[in-house]
Amino acid sequence: MQATIWHNPDCGTSRKTLAILQETPGVTVEVIEYRKQPFSRPKLEQLFHDAGLTPREALRTRGSPAEELGLLEGAPADRILDFMVEHPILVERPFVETDKGVRLCRPQEKVREIL
Repeated sequence: MQATIWHNPDCGTSRKTLAILQETPGVTVEVIEYRKQPFSRPKLEQLFHDAGLTPREALRTRGSPAEELGLLEGAPADRILDFMVEHPILVERPFVETDKGVRLCRPQEKVREIL
């Protein structure tokens, strides 16, 4: 099984999720450090759709410029997506995609739902 993780090595949950993927027999992992290789808007839209999340639900508010950018109250989804593409740190992490689906893996055990 192929798994892709949008990873932030500074995030403990992301590191733990990556470890679960690497320790699972039969899983080949592609690691995308999204701060170095940012999301495209179509990819974000696809990930959110497949995970059943809105951009607001996938918005990282802690440790991000979300408040300064005016994204916490009443910002439309399109505006949130535009800023997520420009500032990848606004995307909650980690997202994992396999042929069984997409999950925002918070907590990290959620990754097991798609393995």
